[in-house]
Amino acid sequence: MTAPAPGTDGWVPKVVALDIDGTLLKWVEGAGTTHEEVAPAVYDAVQRVREAGGHVVLASGRSPHGMTTIADLLDLHPGEHAGSTPEDRLWVVASNGAVVFRYPPLEVVHEETFDAGPAVKAVLDRHPNALVAVEERGVGYRVTSHFPEGELSGDMIVTDLEDLVAGPVSRVIIRDPEATADEFVALAAELGLHGTNYIVGWTAWLDIAPVGVSKASGLERVCAELGCTAADVLAIGDGRNDIEMLGWAGRGVAMGQAIEAVREAADAVTGEVYEDGAAQEISRWFPEG
Repeated sequence: MTAPAPGTDGWVPKVVALDIDGTLLKWVEGAGTTHEEVAPAVYDAVQRVREAGGHVVLASGRSPHGMTTIADLLDLHPGEHAGSTPEDRLWVVASNGAVVFRYPPLEVVHEETFDAGPAVKAVLDRHPNALVAVEERGVGYRVTSHFPEGELSGDMIVTDLEDLVAGPVSRVIIRDPEATADEFVALAAELGLHGTNYIVGWTAWLDIAPVGVSKASGLERVCAELGCTAADVLAIGDGRNDIEMLGWAGRGVAMGQAIEAVREAADAVTGEVYEDGAAQEISRWFPEG
């Protein structure tokens, strides 16, 4: 859906939902990781949302423990803007919508789980050397083998595949350093297993989650708690895992470096992450001064 243009009909977002990697944080060129630092223009724009009484919600494919550090970098803590209370703790949508939590402290409010075994088997039948990871809450990830440096936050605990998917999980990551993103896009289209969603990341990286779970579904839960609807949301992102969120929000905005499929899902396109595009879009609704 499309929100009014700035200055028309008085529309101002009540909720600003922000992806992290490639939206708030700049990519390290040639690597599958981002700089863990927030540009001053982006920091200031986020603070203006809060000072105006708006809600900032982080929405990422990262696991919860990989998102709290970004909340800290942005100073998204209760009591730091006028009229705030402990009940104003940050809402966070993690693991591509499978986990919704408050912070600080980290309190999981909702988690979706599923049996990932059949889906993992189907992928490994095609890519037998792929790496598999499942989140280990508060620690890092249990993995079949170590992922390339910088791609997962926290510790990596090597675990047998059978033990990895023996019980319900909220999300599984499959990564094949020898494959391409296009190969995984084709793989996801071919498999279509019942009971799971597939999201392909920036490279040969596949997130497997329960059907119906996405950043949009996580944000819908948050909005219900805040007394808002999708029409009140400005969402900004750059990846394939942002497509549902951008289409769901009252105004969905793609970062300038996003691939065409993401741009097509959005109502508008802002500058690239290297140009502080998130700050450019937020400033349309929450200007300086």
